[in-house]
Amino acid sequence: MRLPYADESDVGVDVTTHGRDAGRKLTTFDLTNLVIGSIIGADIYIATAIGSRLIGPASLIVWVAAGAVALTIALSFSYCAMLHPKVGGPYAYVNAVAGPFAGFMAGWALLLAEWLSLSVFPVAFVQYLTALMPGVEPMGQVGLKALFIGIVMVTNIVGIKAAGRANDVLTIVKLTPLALIIVGGIAYAAVQPNAAASHLTPFMTGGTADVGQALVLIFWAFAGFELSTLPADEVDRPESSIPRAIGTGMLVVTAFYLLTNMAVVISLDQSSLAASSSPLMDAAASIFSFLGGASSAVVLFVGAAALLSILGADESGTLGTSRLAYAMSIDGYLPHVLARLHPRFGTPYLSVIAIGVTAFIASLLGGIPALINSAVLLLGLVYLVTCISAMVLLRRSPGRSSSLRGRRVIPVAGAALSIMLILLVSADVMLIGLVLLAIGVPVYVLFSPKKELTELKEMFLSREERERWAHHQMERFLALPLHRIGTYLRDKGDH
Repeated sequence: MRLPYADESDVGVDVTTHGRDAGRKLTTFDLTNLVIGSIIGADIYIATAIGSRLIGPASLIVWVAAGAVALTIALSFSYCAMLHPKVGGPYAYVNAVAGPFAGFMAGWALLLAEWLSLSVFPVAFVQYLTALMPGVEPMGQVGLKALFIGIVMVTNIVGIKAAGRANDVLTIVKLTPLALIIVGGIAYAAVQPNAAASHLTPFMTGGTADVGQALVLIFWAFAGFELSTLPADEVDRPESSIPRAIGTGMLVVTAFYLLTNMAVVISLDQSSLAASSSPLMDAAASIFSFLGGASSAVVLFVGAAALLSILGADESGTLGTSRLAYAMSIDGYLPHVLARLHPRFGTPYLSVIAIGVTAFIASLLGGIPALINSAVLLLGLVYLVTCISAMVLLRRSPGRSSSLRGRRVIPVAGAALSIMLILLVSADVMLIGLVLLAIGVPVYVLFSPKKELTELKEMFLSREERERWAHHQMERFLALPLHRIGTYLRDKGDH
């Protein structure tokens, strides 16, 4: 899951003034690459084989299903981008359809989802590091998480250029070991077909509830597709380019994920896979065991690449999330202190620190499954309201939307699938997520403009109710001095 979103301060701003030059519009090929790049990150190192622990090799089917779910929702995002060409993503779409309060809650849910996703990376980093360096005590693991978060915060505070350069370097190394494992897995199946076949038996090891949980955890690896749905004015021939790019990109990503997981599943027996906290390293050790002592070098390479990839994902995630918090504070939806810039580096350092510290705390309180479940719950809510926004925008612009294929079916299907993701989350995680979401209401009341608060009241109270409430307040406040006067006159009369 890649997390750098557009600044929310640009919500409602037409992209003709904020987008790319007319002569530099993105082609279908450009957008396809954007789809692939926005999805594939460190998630593959974290989510790979996570479903196998729940339902065995049948998880391979779930990877395909998760890709189909993501594709359907992503196409709904593309309709919003074409019909409402404003920067801001779900925040802008929901705001246009349901007003500022609903738009804020969509932005708040997105911010929480990103924050929870950032909390996953320190946990995963320590898991891979301890696989390379066994014997680290629990307190030492806490220290490693703190060091990990500290590096990310310092890099982001020093400046966006430094963070960008770091992420560029880390991106180069993240896919190489994955390609190595895929090729090695194919060779393993060809050379040792009996061993590979035995690792696929039994094919299904879990129940229905486990399938649902596997889908939630695996779907998280596909999150980030919304980054590819740029405003239509930035894309050449958007009506055909955006859906085609999303479809092609999703097929490539799903195939890549499927091949990686297949290599892991066929190279490890199910008991070893279930017990592994670093499945890609274990898969590399099994696949390249024929190299003898040299196989340890391959395992070390995969482990190092995993560490760097996870670090890079958190770098880019913190970059995007801190800018989202910064932009929302500029708009008056979060404490203004989060918009304070560093006097030397010009970065929103307090936003970076706040996100880093709270992500560190969350990483201590929850394991990877709980954090991912919470993130998917909030993402599901964001996706749901975006799909509903797509339905409304399509109905408002029948002329502009007439050429969009699947316009009547896809947003409805996307909303239904979003609800499914929400309902698949466990009850305790759902409660925690909803409590976090509910915190957004007093945040909105405290920091939003007074004009928007008036609009919020109008959403929940009819005119008659507001007049009745005002009359009640007037009577209540007038009654007190009248009561005091009456008491005084009675006491004087008694004397």
